[in-house]
Amino acid sequence: MKRSMFFMCMLLLFGACNGVPPEREPTSMSGSSALPKPIVDFASQLEKDAVEDEVASISAVVFKGTTLLWSGAYGFADRNRRIEADSNFIYRTGSISKSMTAVLMMQLKEAGILKLSDPVELYLPEVKNLKGYREHVPITLRQLASHTSGLIREPQLSNAAYGPIENWEDKVIESISHTSFLTSPGQRYSYSNIGYGILGLAISRAARRPFMELMQEKIFDPLGMTSSCFIVPDRDQSRLATGYAGGATGFDAEHPAQEHRGRGYKVPNGGVYATPNDLARFAAGLLGLSPTPILTRESREQITTIVTPEDPHDGYGLGFRIVQNDELYIVSHGGSVAGYTAILAMDKESGLGAAIMRNYNDGITNLGLRASFVVRDLKRKDQ
Repeated sequence: MKRSMFFMCMLLLFGACNGVPPEREPTSMSGSSALPKPIVDFASQLEKDAVEDEVASISAVVFKGTTLLWSGAYGFADRNRRIEADSNFIYRTGSISKSMTAVLMMQLKEAGILKLSDPVELYLPEVKNLKGYREHVPITLRQLASHTSGLIREPQLSNAAYGPIENWEDKVIESISHTSFLTSPGQRYSYSNIGYGILGLAISRAARRPFMELMQEKIFDPLGMTSSCFIVPDRDQSRLATGYAGGATGFDAEHPAQEHRGRGYKVPNGGVYATPNDLARFAAGLLGLSPTPILTRESREQITTIVTPEDPHDGYGLGFRIVQNDELYIVSHGGSVAGYTAILAMDKESGLGAAIMRNYNDGITNLGLRASFVVRDLKRKDQ
């Protein structure tokens, strides 16, 4: 197992990442003395966790705006073939896909294609088939994006999360009549995967363009996220980390492998593949720090402001969880699917952030805390 792997790069993140080491890839360091202590501690803990878990790999980056401060990977991208991970390997992002869907929604708003206050039925009339729909006010796009639509988490349809990716829209439509309400729209926060499936299809209908095509054109390509996709192409299969459902007490590679062919309706809410480097590129774009703007300042402010009513300092914006205190303004999202877990977290004020991706589910590392702590400690050091 790889025992140590430290990299540092003071170059912009926006280079190719297509399976061949790009010209601006982080350069290898002989030791960790040049790194700030918070990063050294972060990297050492991830290495220790990967060794103790003894399942597969943990890959991570720490960044500030467009500058990659560190990247590293520990453990195996494929434990059976003893292939060690590095920062070029592709993992599944899980629900971080929701954050990208929300950004796409805001881009379409800026283009005048839709309004956040638009009722979903304007673009997706099939939503009227939701159980109990006529007993409530119409759901808006903003409510779907902020998890305040009142919808249950998953449709009560046994095969909703199964099936080839090319049929995902049909699965959303089929799932609608099996989806009911927990509360009235706008009343409270209630995390809903099917809500984001509906959102993705609705904004695609509004734009009259395929959802995955829009994501490629408006987010992946402009930000140089060259390893990000919904279907890993043949040329990149060798860089796809093998997923292991479970953890040290028992794991299974068969189920995660099957899901690469599709997860039913779960595309806008969990279908994106990426590397940690690509997640850093996405973060820079979200914060308005990338060379290619993807959102206006007004849209960035809307998407990173708490919308949910429960707590003004700890809640959900549009596609992101937000935690504010005297020190930090953390904008983040986690993801977990069969065989993969991930986190992307950034401080809105400083541009510092971290992304961690793992090709197994259960392990020692609390991804959210690890990412937030290294951001906090680096910000303290800079002050």
